[in-house]
Amino acid sequence: MESLRLEAIHRRYKQGDTTLEILRGVDFTLNPGEAVALVAPSGAGKSTLLHIAGLLEHPDGGEVIIGGRATSGLSDAERTRIRRAELGFVYQFHHLLPEFSALENVMLPQLVGGLDKREAKKRAQELLAWLGLPQRAEHRPSELSGGEQQRVAIARAVANAPRVLFADEPTGNLDIVTAEEVFDSLFKLIKATGLAALVATHNLELAARMDRRITLRDGLAVEV
Repeated sequence: MESLRLEAIHRRYKQGDTTLEILRGVDFTLNPGEAVALVAPSGAGKSTLLHIAGLLEHPDGGEVIIGGRATSGLSDAERTRIRRAELGFVYQFHHLLPEFSALENVMLPQLVGGLDKREAKKRAQELLAWLGLPQRAEHRPSELSGGEQQRVAIARAVANAPRVLFADEPTGNLDIVTAEEVFDSLFKLIKATGLAALVATHNLELAARMDRRITLRDGLAVEV
């Protein structure tokens, strides 16, 4: 079963008297354990597509299917539940909570999801160790390098074992060497867990290492 399927996704915006057609019937499938790069110019609709696929925004037409379940008719509460339990998000800026340690940042989504504190701590420690940060668990974000912050953000995003991870320019603020390190950590995690990932990036070298690459052309998803 596909982790994610988009069927004929449309999205348009009003700008004064003009209607901007951003997405014109996007069809796309993402399978378990697959990392797909979304590479397109700024303004082409990459973030819009990620927001719709991640149930952060409603399309004007079409269907988002997650784990075989159509989502268009779901209540806001059920969409929120799916986002918490089945989807993970990583952005260009890490958005870690500054007053908490790396370990606590990774524990928080698990606690919100109902896991007890001991189990949440154990899983957070395992994730940080897997991502090469076992000695940084008690450090706050301000005490971490940019690459370490992003690896903690990845650990937090996958803490609840989501079905799909959405990443929007996750290495955009990093130098080339650090971006490689963060990407390697992310890719290992995808292959080890069967997580599916859709990664918007301008880094063509990193995109070339993913399983597939798609772009947005005239509002449609096209394999490249």
